[in-house]
Amino acid sequence: MNDSLLIGIDGVTKRYATGSAEVWALNGVSLSIRRGEYLAIMGPSGSGKSTLMNILGCLDVPSGGTYFLNGAEVEKASDDELARIRNKEIGFVFQSFNLLPRTQAMANVELPLIYAGVPRKERHQRAMEALEKVGIGKRAHHLPSELSGGEQQRVAIARALVTSPALILADEPTGNLDSKSSEDIMGLFDRLVGEGNTIILVTHEHDVGAHAHRMVRLKDGLIVEDRAQ
Repeated sequence: MNDSLLIGIDGVTKRYATGSAEVWALNGVSLSIRRGEYLAIMGPSGSGKSTLMNILGCLDVPSGGTYFLNGAEVEKASDDELARIRNKEIGFVFQSFNLLPRTQAMANVELPLIYAGVPRKERHQRAMEALEKVGIGKRAHHLPSELSGGEQQRVAIARALVTSPALILADEPTGNLDSKSSEDIMGLFDRLVGEGNTIILVTHEHDVGAHAHRMVRLKDGLIVEDRAQ
């Protein structure tokens, strides 16, 4: 595989059985993503974008086809291998932040490093560096309830960055934010891409998707548009 190719999926399908019926959420999706790309996956409800996101994030496996992420053949991975890939290779940013409510910002950011077995002193240092990178170092010892929505999302982005992942996967990252906070978070993503990070946005909001350099649109489980923007 080309060294600059981060993701390669070919002919990926996903079938769900609902009672006696079958639902094909993905009908043969092929996609290549290079390191440093900024990609938006868009489409209406039921288009397959959430299913594709779950497969790209190793939260689910395809029914058919192949998926390579940073050289790993994901569709053949065991549950333990998938968990390792998720923790090491992918930084997740969700609409609902997914922070532990009774845990300070810094400890929330350290979580992936705890799972990875990183020593305590190094965890603290790397978590603080990540918080400072997203402009919220001074709030490291605050609880999520003491932070605004935009600040909570910055903590979540710091947590996504702390393992130096190959990919940042952001699912509706501004969905719970006001317009000013949304602009700030998208500006932060723009800067992170400029620093060489690979980011995939999954969104239905056109103004959010417009920040990406490439847009992939899904409909009925198929890619119907793939263009630079």
